[in-house]
Amino acid sequence: MIKAVISGTGLYTPPATVDNDELVKAFNQYVETYNSEHADAIERGEVEALQPSSSEFIEKASGIKRRHVIDKTGIVDPERLAPYIPERGNDEPSVQCEMAVTACNQALEQAGKKASDVDFVIVACSNMQRAYPAISIEVQAALGIEGFAYDMNVACSSATFGLQAALNSVENGSARAVLVVSPEICSGHLNFRDRDSHFIFGDACTAIMVEREEDTRPGQGFEILGTRLKTSFSNNIRNNFGFLNRADESGVGKPDKLFIQQGRKVFREVSPLVAETIQSHLESLSLKPEDLRRMWLHQANLNMNQLIARRVLGRDASEDEAPVILDEYANTSSAGSIIAFHKHKDDLNSGDTGVICSFGAGYSIGSVVVRRR
Repeated sequence: MIKAVISGTGLYTPPATVDNDELVKAFNQYVETYNSEHADAIERGEVEALQPSSSEFIEKASGIKRRHVIDKTGIVDPERLAPYIPERGNDEPSVQCEMAVTACNQALEQAGKKASDVDFVIVACSNMQRAYPAISIEVQAALGIEGFAYDMNVACSSATFGLQAALNSVENGSARAVLVVSPEICSGHLNFRDRDSHFIFGDACTAIMVEREEDTRPGQGFEILGTRLKTSFSNNIRNNFGFLNRADESGVGKPDKLFIQQGRKVFREVSPLVAETIQSHLESLSLKPEDLRRMWLHQANLNMNQLIARRVLGRDASEDEAPVILDEYANTSSAGSIIAFHKHKDDLNSGDTGVICSFGAGYSIGSVVVRRR
């Protein structure tokens, strides 16, 4: 049987950062202006006054301290509260392509491979900046890769679902090497005027090289022991932006055309589902929770990750066992668990086992169990 190995990873981190204090300052200025402009209606009870945010609230609710973004100026402008990312001409590389190429080149370098060694590119992320042509085909062309490519979207689990597609392609012989890329520009679909979610997301791009074990150096990378995917329909995380919006003008610009969620319901419903998925996945591979050296969990909420790790392990996990990057990056959707893997994998010893696990809108859950070679 052909075995598949993660032989390299890459990460593009936007240079601009917005910390909680900066975000809160802009948001609270917006709140003050809004409440002043609607003071009479608020007094009559016709309009609900907006409530200010605080850095303490954000960190307690999520564990997030700051985030990297493609554009900072628009986000911290209280009159705009949205990134400013100018459109590019059709002959210029798209923003997502540019991010992807940087991350892919890092992954190729780590794997010790050239673009010509890659057969297949998957761009897997929550939001594509256009419908077609596929971003993945643009990335394929920019890197000079022959073969094929396609885009896929399973929200926050896009990267792990992409990993299974890459694994299948390598194992069935349709590709010897695959790049799974997740250029997440989450600031583009975040409502920076919503107190409950204005702090959640950041931007980043990850890349993962998956190839045949026989094409890698002895001891290189991580063998993929197995994947487990699960989906369950829910409206608790949703974004209704799409090409049909123009067919009903009444919905244009409404809050549901950006990210919306019922956070408490998501926490209650998803956490046990993720823990059960990881536990059953381990059992199917004849592994026990105590066999896990590390858990690279989806970086959405610190409290959620701690609860899931506790349910899986039967005790609190140390930060070494379940590393955290969301304090620096915030929630980067499908890139989160891969950023954690990218930054916290090199210290593992041969034979150490870990799980990369994502979870989010859908609901969708992706579990990938790996072992250091």
